[in-house]
Amino acid sequence: MDETLRTLVSTEVFSVWFLAGAALVFWMQAGFAMVEAGFTRAKNTGNILMKNLMDFCIGTVVFILIGYGLLMGEDLAGFIGKPGFDLFTSYSGFDYSAFVFNLVFCATTATIVSGAMAERTRFLSYCIYSAVISALIYPIEAHWIWGGGWLAQLGFHDFAGSCAIHMVGGISALIGAKMLGPRIGKYQKDSDGRIVKVNAIPGHNITFGALGCFILWVGWYGFNGAAAVSVPQLGSIFLTTTIAPSAATVACMIFTWIRYGKPDVSMCMNASLAGLVAVTAGCDVTDAFGSFVIGTVAGLLVVFGVWLLDSVLHIDDPVGAVAVHCCNGIWGTIAVGLFATDSAPAYAIADSSGTALRGLFCGGGFKLLGIQLTGVFTVAFWTAVTMTAVFLLIRAVFGLRVSREEEQLGLDITEHGLASAYAGFAMIPEYIEEGPVPFTAAVPVYAGSEPVPVHVKKEPSAGTPKISKIEIICREAYVEPLKNALVNIGITGMTITHVLGCGAQKGKPEYYRGVATEASLLPKVQFDIVVSKVPVRAVIETAKKVLYTGHIGDGKIFVYDVENVIKVRTSEEGYDALQDVE
Repeated sequence: MDETLRTLVSTEVFSVWFLAGAALVFWMQAGFAMVEAGFTRAKNTGNILMKNLMDFCIGTVVFILIGYGLLMGEDLAGFIGKPGFDLFTSYSGFDYSAFVFNLVFCATTATIVSGAMAERTRFLSYCIYSAVISALIYPIEAHWIWGGGWLAQLGFHDFAGSCAIHMVGGISALIGAKMLGPRIGKYQKDSDGRIVKVNAIPGHNITFGALGCFILWVGWYGFNGAAAVSVPQLGSIFLTTTIAPSAATVACMIFTWIRYGKPDVSMCMNASLAGLVAVTAGCDVTDAFGSFVIGTVAGLLVVFGVWLLDSVLHIDDPVGAVAVHCCNGIWGTIAVGLFATDSAPAYAIADSSGTALRGLFCGGGFKLLGIQLTGVFTVAFWTAVTMTAVFLLIRAVFGLRVSREEEQLGLDITEHGLASAYAGFAMIPEYIEEGPVPFTAAVPVYAGSEPVPVHVKKEPSAGTPKISKIEIICREAYVEPLKNALVNIGITGMTITHVLGCGAQKGKPEYYRGVATEASLLPKVQFDIVVSKVPVRAVIETAKKVLYTGHIGDGKIFVYDVENVIKVRTSEEGYDALQDVE
């Protein structure tokens, strides 16, 4: 009786965890959206968020209609599941949990492609692609692996989707990005049309990228662990899902530090995701050592993948989706044939005859490795052929890429009528209260053709200093110290604005994702001050004293002659107009 009760409780607990894991996988959509938005330019943020939202929503509709049946329906010759409408005709006996679980994985496959095709894809064409991959391409190959199809019968092992999801999404991204062509300005060509230089196009918000990376990592515990059937197996999956991305990130940090002189932030984020992708297939059958090696290789492979696409194949992938998902989806699937060990809890890899299979480095020979390679090649072939046909058809009928003008303006405004995804940060008119005197009492009034001035300009006496404007560009950190120092020398009126400065130190190139950035836009602060009574030299020496560190980026000071100054409220001009601010 006690054993029966424990079994019942365990079954119920893991049934709840199964759905909780599905919710975590759904939450990964937010992670993908943040990574893609952060790694691209601000003018396309709304378009990217919309694509990630519609991946799931469109995917749900078509998965209901046909996708789920092709994936989990009755097996037909090991190739597809039998389509059906049990969700509508037999709802009371329907497996709701299995449907939701498989749906969120389907949406993940579709959304991988978005990043590689970002900033230049027609929204309508993207929606059509998303529907097709969710309805047909993913469900059929996933049936081979998880729905009782021919690969599952061979003993092919892909526990959570390195092959079925990530490799398929990565290959689709590769084909889509190649057909689209690069973003404007990504590559520089010579007079013969040959590419001679790769230009970096940095993302606009690395903070979004980091947030997305952490969201995805958390979601991956559900992605890999939701199908666990025991506490030891779940614990082992969590362990391998932690070790692999950690090892990948450290390996990437060390390599980019050595190769480019500084550790690359965005590349290390990609490496974390690459480690997660790589361990996904074998998270349940590898041990700590195997997951460490898998992650380390993934961290180096993602850097190689980004370089290969940028500098050799000349395929523009703004977020590194191909390097993360395609390269490491392949590696992770093959790695099962190398590191699968029966020391992992609930180990259950076997061929069609029931013979247990182990990885090459764990005493199992080449059989499992051969099966894994077979799965990689056949699924890759299926994806490449079908996705090429889909993109060619979409390009011929609807067009795949936006116009040059639309790309330059940004897809937010041209595809969605959204002026900015950051409207709350835009300049808005300031509310002005009515002054203590009417406008007509403070400025010249024209009676007929003769002006009747209220205030008469006072001519400065002999020897009055000339009017000068000082413009100071400095780091944001020096706003308060410089402002206080200027007030101390008698300047109480100044204009302070945030600006972007563009520049690069000669002989010391910086790198973004392995590509040299010749000039980068950095946030700066600009002080504008107009003085007459306060000596210009006093302002200059004060600013130099506050800003000087002896390092690149201390700032610059510009001095201009000013012809006149007019105070609007009182109509005072010249020297008199400045007397309440200095």
